[in-house]
Amino acid sequence: MNSATAGFQPAYVVGEDTFAIVNLPGVYIFPEMKFKNKKEQDNYYKLIRDVKRTLPYAKMVYSTLIETYEYMETLPNEKAKQQHLKRMEKEMFKEYKPQLRRLSYSQGKLLIKLIDRECNQSSYNLLKAYLGSFRAGFWNFFASMFGASLKSQYDPKGKDKVTERVVVLVENGLL
Repeated sequence: MNSATAGFQPAYVVGEDTFAIVNLPGVYIFPEMKFKNKKEQDNYYKLIRDVKRTLPYAKMVYSTLIETYEYMETLPNEKAKQQHLKRMEKEMFKEYKPQLRRLSYSQGKLLIKLIDRECNQSSYNLLKAYLGSFRAGFWNFFASMFGASLKSQYDPKGKDKVTERVVVLVENGLL
């Protein structure tokens, strides 16, 4: 039973007044979406669908990154760290490759942007830090063959403004 259901609320007293302490969730207010035409409206709903599909992967990348970094700090030498990275890479490919292959082209590009949003670094920089510049360059070249770039950055106040709106609404369960 939590304190609210037991009849107790955290509070503080000032003089003879008692003030309850209440934590409220954040409030997000966005202007109503106005679409120029049906195609723009369809693109917006497609973006919602794509964010819902790719955002969990971006969050998983971030948590895996933090977990891997913390674990690697406990390893005794560079050789052990490299072995751990190779093992992690194999495990992640084995587990997520089938799911990621089913992403559409636009979902793949969105995932690259959302990883940048979650990690505050481009996918290229993350790969470079963990796998080295040669392998990061290879994966960036591979992505470029499909018109994507691992170096693309997320711009929440500019060209990715609508995406940021959708992400915030999805994260808060409003979409």
